Amino acid sequence: MVDEEQPRSHRTTVPARLDRLPWSRFHWLVVVGLGVSWILDGLEIQIASSVSPVLQKRATLHLSTSQAAHIGTVYLVGEIVGALVFGRVTDRLGRKRLFTATLGLYLVASGITGLSPTLWFLLLFRFLAGMGIGGEYAAINSAIDELIPSAYRGRVDIAINGTYWGGAMIGSVASIFFFNRADFPVDLGWRLAFLIGPAIGLAIIYLRRYIPESPRWLMTHGRADEAERTVDEVEARLAAEGIELAPVDPSKAIEVTGEGRVSYLAVARTLLAEYPGRSFLGASMMITQSFLYNAIFFSYALVLTHFYKVPSSETGYYFFPFAAGNLLGPLLLGPLFDSVGRRRMITATYCLSGALLAVSGWLFDAGDLTALTQTIFWCVIFFFASAGASSAYLTVSEIFPLELRGQAIAVFFAVAQGAGAGATALFGALIGNGHHHGPLTAGYLLGAGVMILGGIVAWFFGVNAERTALEDVARPLSLVRPGASAVSAQSR
Repeated sequence: MVDEEQPRSHRTTVPARLDRLPWSRFHWLVVVGLGVSWILDGLEIQIASSVSPVLQKRATLHLSTSQAAHIGTVYLVGEIVGALVFGRVTDRLGRKRLFTATLGLYLVASGITGLSPTLWFLLLFRFLAGMGIGGEYAAINSAIDELIPSAYRGRVDIAINGTYWGGAMIGSVASIFFFNRADFPVDLGWRLAFLIGPAIGLAIIYLRRYIPESPRWLMTHGRADEAERTVDEVEARLAAEGIELAPVDPSKAIEVTGEGRVSYLAVARTLLAEYPGRSFLGASMMITQSFLYNAIFFSYALVLTHFYKVPSSETGYYFFPFAAGNLLGPLLLGPLFDSVGRRRMITATYCLSGALLAVSGWLFDAGDLTALTQTIFWCVIFFFASAGASSAYLTVSEIFPLELRGQAIAVFFAVAQGAGAGATALFGALIGNGHHHGPLTAGYLLGAGVMILGGIVAWFFGVNAERTALEDVARPLSLVRPGASAVSAQSR
């Protein structure tokens, strides 16, 4: 499965040593230093959606409505391209190089966006900024899962993915501040808004200097000694904090080769032939959550203005509770994915959010909702849906072999973004001029059914990966002989 001539194998307890670590300052460094990516993405999406009307003004770039719509589209395409390109590169060159390069690309491109003199200049650098964030999704999810101990992996990954909505809330406040003509000239405020993300990123890229390369990646890429030294250094940090570590059971050692380079053919063969059930699971979870999110998130303002007659200038007030529900769900429910378990919690969050959406759809069709009660329903629905959606990213990042983890995340991310774009277009058409509830009600029921279907698939195809070493969830392709803790969670 692993291409080209393989070096001599070696036995290592690196994974077991990492997984037995208690929570420490080092893990907080990983969370803060790497987890900011989702905050930046939420910030960028919110700024881009808010800036469109500003850029149509004669004093700015004077874009048409269709031209302004391209701003979000090219960013989305950039994310897909970035995930696919950098996902493969991070599997070949390492996590650390890529999570520095992708953040650097985003910082430069987003900052230059604010200098845009023309539409094409703006679109080019929005595309490049999207590439940087797309690459972050692949490189960062891989690094987080490989550095965080198995007992905490679920809650940490889910919480970090949920912070997207914290970024969206920051972007919303920033747009109110920078787009206020009483505070900033109209052609200056929007340019400054695009500097917020780079300002945050500059602080974070400094922190990332202190985050090591993934020892798991090192041990499968011919750098076994470096992998051992890296874990030694992490353990020394914990010892300096007064934390005593228990010795590692030698039976937990695994034997791997040092060549982790995998061809495109090997990636396809692994996903489709060796792990077809897991691939179906990953695709189902990513597509269903993306369909729901894009359908509701990108249409909520239109629903408020068309059906509830909320002035467009006031829709932001309804956004905050919506975003708060999305943020709190992963933070509060995340620990249950490690204790109650992946399959149970994924099924519960997907099916419950789908059922609540169906109820709200029927009430909407009957005319029994107001702008306030509709928003309350959205808050509760996405409290559960956000935890489920975050678990989709967790799932695709932990159920495939280490050597192609970044590429697997990229493939399913790209598929999800495509489904999300289709949902956005569909719901825009269903809303129409806001005179008839029927078409949008049908859309809500469709979205409900899609989420429930995703939950059912997770129940039958899900992997019980909670509190389990990544190497036990999916055998490394370079594995020579499992240790005494035989691989236990292999897929259907």
